Amino acid sequence: MTAKRAKITLRVLLALTALFCVLCVIAPAFEPNDPNLANLAVAKQGPSAQYPWGTDGLGRCVMSRVLAGAATSVFSALEIVALTLGIGSAVGILAGYFGGRMDEILMRIVDIFLAFPGMVLALAVAGMLGLGMKNAVIALTATCWPQYARLARSAVLSLRQENFVSAAKLNGQTPGSILWRHILPNAMRPVIVTASLSIGDTILALSGLSFLGLGAQPPVAEWGTMLADGRGLMQKCPWLVLYPGLSIFFTSILFNLLGDCVRDVLDPLNSTHIFIKERKKKGSCRK
Repeated sequence: MTAKRAKITLRVLLALTALFCVLCVIAPAFEPNDPNLANLAVAKQGPSAQYPWGTDGLGRCVMSRVLAGAATSVFSALEIVALTLGIGSAVGILAGYFGGRMDEILMRIVDIFLAFPGMVLALAVAGMLGLGMKNAVIALTATCWPQYARLARSAVLSLRQENFVSAAKLNGQTPGSILWRHILPNAMRPVIVTASLSIGDTILALSGLSFLGLGAQPPVAEWGTMLADGRGLMQKCPWLVLYPGLSIFFTSILFNLLGDCVRDVLDPLNSTHIFIKERKKKGSCRK
C-alpha cells in the first residue's frame, strides 16, 4: 500500500469509525422494544416482525438489547485504551527522560505488573474490587498500562540523545518545556499506533470479563453478558449468541482495520519502507 493510498484509507476508516460511534450513541432511538422489559409469554421466541432478532429466556428483545449494549461495550473499551495510554505514557516518559532512581523505581513497578499474565491479573483485580463494569474497566486498565510505559520509555531514551534536545537544553529551556514541546510529540507516535491496534483486543477482553460474570451485571445490556446468558440455550435459540457475537466480531474487525491503517501512516519504519518502494517504482518507470 502506497503512502497516499494509506492516508486515503485511513480517512475512510476514521469516517466509518466516527459514524459507528455516533450510531452507538443514538442506537437507543432505534430500539423496537424496551431492552429490559421481561415478558415470559414470548420467551425464547424466534425472529418475528415484533422481535426482529428474537427474544431471550426472559422474553426481552434481543435486537433492543444489542443496540442498548453497543455504547456500553464500545465506549468502555475506548475508555480503557485512553486511560492506559495516558498512564503508561506518563510513566514511561518520566522514567526515560529523568533516568536514575526514578527510572529504576518506575520500571521495577512495571516489571511487577508484567510478571503476571494479563488476563489472570485482570480477573484477580476484578475479583477483589467486585462485580460491575466500572471495576472491570479499572481491572483492565491496571493490566494494560505497563506495555505503554515500556514503549514510551524506549522512545524517550532514543530521543533524549538527539541534537534538537541538546540544543533545547543549551537554549535554557526547562525540563517541562523540553518534554512538552520536543519529547512528547515525537515519542507518542509509536504509542498511538499501539493504542489503535489494541482497541479490538480491549473490546474482546472486556466482553470476556462480562462473559465470566465480572463485568456488566443484569439487567444492564452488554454484549459479553448477553453471550453468557444465551450460551445455555445456544442449540435451541442460536440467535441469543449469534447477534451479540457478530456485534463483537464486526466491531473488533473495524477497529483492527483502523489500527492497521494508523500503523501504516504513523509507523516510521513502515513509512520508510513505503518510501523506498515508491522510489524504486519511480526509478523502474523512468528506465
